[in-house]
Amino acid sequence: MSFAQRLKPSWRRHDVCCRRSVPLSSFSLRFNLFLAITVLATIVASAPLVSSATTDGQPPAPAALPFVNGERLSYDVTWLGMRAGIATMVVQEGLTAGGRPQLTFTMTARSSPTVTKFYPVDNRGVSQVDLDSFLPTHMTFARREGKRFNDFDYTFRHTEGLVTAVKDGKSDELAIPADAQDAMSCLYYVRKVLPFVPGASLSMTVHHDKKNYKMDVRVEALETVEGRWGKRETARVVVIMPFQGIFLNEGNIRVWFTTDEHRVPVRMKAKVVVGSIVAELTDGYGATSQP
Repeated sequence: MSFAQRLKPSWRRHDVCCRRSVPLSSFSLRFNLFLAITVLATIVASAPLVSSATTDGQPPAPAALPFVNGERLSYDVTWLGMRAGIATMVVQEGLTAGGRPQLTFTMTARSSPTVTKFYPVDNRGVSQVDLDSFLPTHMTFARREGKRFNDFDYTFRHTEGLVTAVKDGKSDELAIPADAQDAMSCLYYVRKVLPFVPGASLSMTVHHDKKNYKMDVRVEALETVEGRWGKRETARVVVIMPFQGIFLNEGNIRVWFTTDEHRVPVRMKAKVVVGSIVAELTDGYGATSQP
């Protein structure tokens, strides 16, 4: 019996009209909303494939980093009002073996005790990014979802236009655009460069699961939202996800970023077959906890 079938009675309590089941793989991918995270995801390839953010004549966003060493953001992931899991994103500064400054982004997603009984999820990704170019140099992702186990390892050589991609022990050397991001660094790239002006947009290339994908991001509107972090003006950003994996896919993801200097993703949301998956920031930003 699938996870979706086991939860079918609870769906009926939320929506008596529902008669469709949610495939197990579909739920597991959607649970990873956060690891899209964060814009989503958390998000520049050679000139033809990656455009600069456009804002109808508006100047680009400032180059200063909105995230600082030690930033840790925590999220509750809910589905149909049920706490499905928790997710975290951490930023750390450091040096490469050659002494170059770099950033390390760590993302984790784990199912809640209730969901773990049916479908355990324990995913972890680490991305290392050169601070000067803001391009990924190395990325690992361990996927643990139910009985599905996958390990990814990517070593980027941008000057050569190549990536060494290893999935479950099988290695391939593949061509990439010179400025390709990985599935984690892309979120921070978006957070760094996208102007939070309605209509601003950004296209980039993301290398994931041994393929190059074009990702499109657009600012839909400015909205004031309220949560545990207080009341903030935010930019509602839609992210069109063309691939599966760390990020939620099979449809658009919307991310709400604060418009202050921290540009924090405080909420992420995506519709699924039944209801929506929502990732809500619970710690790391706000009146009682500043990044």
